[in-house]
Amino acid sequence: MSAKRYKEKLTLLRLMMVLSSFSPLFILWAIRGSGIFLNGNNIIPDIWFISICSFMVIIPNIFLWLRIRIAKKNDSRDIRVGRANDSSDHTLIYLFTMLLPLFSGDLDNIRNIVSIGVAFLFITILFFRLKLYYVNIFFILLGYRVFTVYSPDDKNPNTGRESHILITHRVNLNSGESIHAYRISDTTYLEINNEKS
Repeated sequence: MSAKRYKEKLTLLRLMMVLSSFSPLFILWAIRGSGIFLNGNNIIPDIWFISICSFMVIIPNIFLWLRIRIAKKNDSRDIRVGRANDSSDHTLIYLFTMLLPLFSGDLDNIRNIVSIGVAFLFITILFFRLKLYYVNIFFILLGYRVFTVYSPDDKNPNTGRESHILITHRVNLNSGESIHAYRISDTTYLEINNEKS
């Protein structure tokens, strides 16, 4: 009999976290302006386009901020470190390899608009399915680093199979240490109050 696959909760929040990772794209689009032309006519006025981009930056990040506030009140746990890999560089790679092609695309005909929309949808699904909720430039700007943390080996055959993402100011994690962190999603944790080591 096969083991049941664990289903992560907080689906709407996880989607909002993925969308918040696209904030740089929407900020750049807002600065560039709509430029969505069909038959030589700008079909979306700049004020509407900037409003849509602002909405796509503000709302997902408000969801993330509210989730952090709720977690700080009553949703934390201690994470024991077996081994940890620094994933901070991956964040920049994911952001720029995914976002720059979307930003550089022209929106001057219906085919290009549809292709950019489909690419955006594919990337959103990819980020969601690969649990890349932590890919957020605001964490980097606030001085956080991202670690993939595996549980210590305690001779249990299931231990260490699941990894967690820890967002922290620490520059390294030592095997065996225990870290008190707030649960942002089932696989993503944020350590806020610690001495930067």
